[in-house]
Amino acid sequence: MKIKSMTATFGKLERARLEPGPGLTLIHAPNEGGKSTWAAFWRTMLYGIDTRDRDKKGYLADKNRYQPWSGAPMEGEIELELEGRGITIRRGPRGNTPFGAFSAVFTGTQEPVPGLTAANCGELLTGVGAEVFTRSAFLGDGGLSLNAAPELERRIAALVTSGEEDVSFSQAMERLKGWKNRRQVNRSVGEIPKLEGELSQAREALSQMGEVSAEIARLEGERTALERERDRLARQAEVHQAVARQKLNRRYTQAEEEYRTARTQLDNLEEELASRPIPDREGLKKAQGELQYIKALEAELKQGEPALKEAEEAAAKAREAAKDGHFPDMTGEEAATKAAAGCTEYQSGVDRAKKQKKWAFLVQLLGAVAFAALLFWGIAQKIIPCIWAGAGSYVVLAFVSALILFRSKAARKRAGEVLSAYGVQNPEELTALAQSYRERCQAADKAAHEAEVIQNAVTERQEKRDATKLALLNFVHGFAPEVSDLFGCSAAVSRALGMDHELALARERAEERGRRLDDLKAQGAGQEAGEAPELPIPDMGPEETALAQARTADRLEQVSAQLNQARGALQAMGDPAALSAQAEKLEERLARRKLEYDALTAAIEALTQANTRLQERFSPELNQLTGQFMARLTREKYPAVSLTRELEGFVQTGGDVLPRSALYLSRGTADQLYLALRLAVCRLCLPEKPPILLDDALASFDDARLEAALELLWELSGEQQLLLFTCQKREGEVLVNTPGVTRIEL
Repeated sequence: MKIKSMTATFGKLERARLEPGPGLTLIHAPNEGGKSTWAAFWRTMLYGIDTRDRDKKGYLADKNRYQPWSGAPMEGEIELELEGRGITIRRGPRGNTPFGAFSAVFTGTQEPVPGLTAANCGELLTGVGAEVFTRSAFLGDGGLSLNAAPELERRIAALVTSGEEDVSFSQAMERLKGWKNRRQVNRSVGEIPKLEGELSQAREALSQMGEVSAEIARLEGERTALERERDRLARQAEVHQAVARQKLNRRYTQAEEEYRTARTQLDNLEEELASRPIPDREGLKKAQGELQYIKALEAELKQGEPALKEAEEAAAKAREAAKDGHFPDMTGEEAATKAAAGCTEYQSGVDRAKKQKKWAFLVQLLGAVAFAALLFWGIAQKIIPCIWAGAGSYVVLAFVSALILFRSKAARKRAGEVLSAYGVQNPEELTALAQSYRERCQAADKAAHEAEVIQNAVTERQEKRDATKLALLNFVHGFAPEVSDLFGCSAAVSRALGMDHELALARERAEERGRRLDDLKAQGAGQEAGEAPELPIPDMGPEETALAQARTADRLEQVSAQLNQARGALQAMGDPAALSAQAEKLEERLARRKLEYDALTAAIEALTQANTRLQERFSPELNQLTGQFMARLTREKYPAVSLTRELEGFVQTGGDVLPRSALYLSRGTADQLYLALRLAVCRLCLPEKPPILLDDALASFDDARLEAALELLWELSGEQQLLLFTCQKREGEVLVNTPGVTRIEL
C-alpha cells in the first residue's frame, strides 16, 4: 500500500494537501509547521476518532485537539494505491460527530470498496489493529519507546511458536485472574464471601423468628389504637367543614349584594353617557396632546420674536458695514473682479514703463557708440565731416532716448493713478481691499439669511398653532359646544376623560364583583336555606385537627407497613427444617467454590512458571532482526539485542560479558534501539507493509548515526513507502544527492 495524496481540514491544516513520493519522502517544516498534525491525520483517517475520549488535566482528546482552527468542519481525503488499484477514502462530520461520515471508493469512480468500513478501515489496509499500528509503523508524537499490548504480544508470540496469533500470556493470565476474582477477590468480594454471608444469614434467621413474632403482636395492638384515633379526628374534621361551609355561604350573600350595587352604579353611568356621548379615550388623549403642543408652540413663538428682531438688526448692521465707496452697489465677486482688473492695468503700465526705460538706455548707448566710432574714424582718416556726422547722430539718438524716457515716466504715472484711485500703494493692498469688501458682503448675506430662516420658523409655528387650535375647537364642540377658548377646551377634555375613567372603574368593579361571586359558587357557596344550626366547638382548631390527622395517618401507614414487613419476613423465613436444609446446601456450594479457588491459584502459578521459561527464548527472530538494524544504526557498536516480553531492550557490545539495559543508555542510543525494534516489528508483524511514518524520530541522533539511519531508511523505502517528518536541515543535507528521495517543504 502507498499513499498518493492526503488533503486535510484538520487542526491548523486548512484544505492542505500533501503528495509523498513512492519511496522515501523527506518532509521539512519548522516547529508548529504541521508535522505532528499530518501524522495524527494519517492515523485518524485509518482508525477514526474515539468520540468517548474526554479531556483531562494536561491532556486534550483528539476530537477537541484537532478541531480546525478556522471553525470549519473536520474533514479529509486520502488517495491510496493498493494492489495496483487506486482507492479514495474520505471522512467528514456526521451531525455533531467529528469524522462520523465515511466513504471508501475506487479512485475516479463512485464504486464502493467491498467490505471496507469506518470500523475496519485501518485493520484491513494495514493488516493490524490500532494498538499494533501505533507501536510499529506510526512513530508519531508519542516518542520511540515501545510497550507491549495484547495484540502485539500475540503477533510476536506467533514468531516463537507455530505462527498462530491467538496466543497471549497476558490475556490468558487476565482470564484466569478474572475467574479467581469471581470466586474471591478479598475477604468481602466474590462468590465465596457471598456464600459465607448467605450461610450466616440462614443461621441467623432461625434465631430471629421468635423476635419477629413478638414484634407482630406489638404492631397489631398499636395499629388498633391508631385506627380509633383516626376515626375520632375524622368526625372533628367534618364539624370543621360544616363551620367553614356556613362562613362561605355568608360571604356569598355579601358578595351578591356588592355585585348588585356595582351593577346599579354602572347602569346609571352608561345611561348618563348615552344621553350625551363623548369621544373615545384615544381621541381625548390626543386632544390633550394637541393642547400641550399649542403651549409648546406659543413658548417657541415667545422665544422666536426677540430672536427675529435681533437677527434683523444684525442684518441691517451687516449691510451698513458692507458699504464701500470704492465698490458702489457691487457684489463681492464683482468687486474682486474690478480689483483684479486694476491690478492688471497697474502691472501692465509698470511693465511698459520698464520696457521703455530699457529702450531709452539702449538708444543712448547706440548714439554714444556711433559717435565714438565716427570720431575715431574721422581722426584716423583726417575727415572732418565724419566727426561732425558722429556728433550729429549722437545728438539725434540722445533726443530720441530722452523722448522714450519721458514716455516711460508718463506710463508709470498713469499706473500709479490706478492705485491712487483706491487709496492704496501697491496691488496687494488693492486685492486686500477687495477681499475685505467681499467678506463684509458675505457676512451681510449670511445675517440676512439667518433673519430669513428665523422669520420662516416663526411664521411656520404661527400657522401650526392657528391650525391646531382650530382643529381642537372643532373636536371639542362635538361634545361641548359652549367652549370658545383653549382654557375651555382643556376643561372640557379633562371632564370627558374623568367620566370615561369613572365608567372604566365602574365596569372593572362590576366585573371583579361578578368574578368573586362566580368563584364562591365554584367553591360550593350558595344561599342559606333557613337559619343555620348551631354546631359544637371541637377541642382543636382546623389546622391542628388536619395536622393531627396527617400525623396519625402517617404513623398508621408506617405501622401497617412494618406489620406487613414483619409478616412477610416471618413467612419468608419458613419453618426450621427448611432453613436447616438451605444451610446444608450453602455449605456444599461453599466447599466447591473453595476447591475451585485453590485450583485456579495453582493454574496461575503454573502459567507464570511457563511464561518465565518462555521468556528465555522470546522471539529469536525479532531479537535477531532488531540486532541487525541496531548494528546498522550504531555502526556495529551494538551488534546484539535481546528483548523481554514487556519489550524492554538490552544491548551488548562485542567486548561486553553481560547485556546492558536501555535504561543505562543515552537518550540518542535508546532512541536508536527502539527505532530498530519498531522497524523489526514492521518487517515481521505487518504483512501488508503499510507506509511507515516518522515524526522527528531522528532529532536526538548525532551526525554519524543520523547518516546511518537515513541509509537504512532509504534501503527499506525500496520495499515500503516511508514518510520522514523533520524540523532540522541535517536530513536534507545528508540526502541531497540520494536518488529516489522526494523532498517537500511545508
